[in-house]
Amino acid sequence: MQRPSLTPHVRWAQRHEELFLRVELSDVQSPEISIVDNVLYFKAQGHGAKGDNIYEFQLAFLEPVKPQLVYKVTQRQLNITVQKKESNWWERLTKQEKRPLFLTPDFDRWLDESDAEMELKAKEEERINKVRIESRVPKDHSFYDTFHTIADMMYFCQTLAFMEILNSLVGIVRSPFVPSLVQVLGRNFVLFIVLGNVEEMQSKAVVFFIFYCWSIIEIFRYPFYMLSCIGIEWKLLTWIRYTIWIPLYPLGTLAEAVSLIQAIPLFNETGKFSFTLPYPLSITIRFSFFLQIYLIMLFLGVFVNLRHLYKQRRQHLGSKKRKIK
Repeated sequence: MQRPSLTPHVRWAQRHEELFLRVELSDVQSPEISIVDNVLYFKAQGHGAKGDNIYEFQLAFLEPVKPQLVYKVTQRQLNITVQKKESNWWERLTKQEKRPLFLTPDFDRWLDESDAEMELKAKEEERINKVRIESRVPKDHSFYDTFHTIADMMYFCQTLAFMEILNSLVGIVRSPFVPSLVQVLGRNFVLFIVLGNVEEMQSKAVVFFIFYCWSIIEIFRYPFYMLSCIGIEWKLLTWIRYTIWIPLYPLGTLAEAVSLIQAIPLFNETGKFSFTLPYPLSITIRFSFFLQIYLIMLFLGVFVNLRHLYKQRRQHLGSKKRKIK
């Protein structure tokens, strides 16, 4: 027989732009947390005031909030962060005037409105000072500013790279369709989704290595294709085109993998591209889950592409050796 669910003790605090909820449950398992029609639904197995049991509660917020939420499970509690739709100060948390018995202020995080405004101003001043300091850094030392320096050009080039897929389909170049499709879609996913949508990723050092590996390969690949289209073969260029991928392709893939690993916790914190299934399922699907799947597929794709590139190299550089024999 299933045990009846109980209500856990919940503490709350606020800032002008967000709400903090601390659910006092330890050893939490299988939490189901969602916001539907401005109501927070919580259900989880854990150890609370009534021992090991199923705990659940609902909270109808006083004013509109964003449906995406972020939660973090620790050994002793579960913390939930909810973003307000408008930056303002609430007189209370819930729509009902009478405070629920299980809900109390979180004095560890509690601030009065005036104190919260001072904290907000301090953060804004810190952000402005950081921007000013970064703007004073000489361009010769802008290693971590690679994205902001050439992002527009990379956006243009990688969008134009979709022509490779079309060229492969109509037979202008001899590149197989599937490897071209995988490479173009993979690079655009990393550039537009992973790097372009998370500001914290744009100042990472790994961006430099991603752009460097992509660019060096294309410096030799595209001239090779252009000469091939008019029937000209330059032996040195051919050798470089079918050799330079040996160090650069694995390094580029490794750099992409590092960027995915660094982006996973950032997407978890922001909740960007995450979504919640309709009630009664109310399961939050995090975008970081898709990043983890893509990370596995990335390494599987490396094996397939390296095998294809190795066959191409043998076909173009190994034939003359066989003739000499």
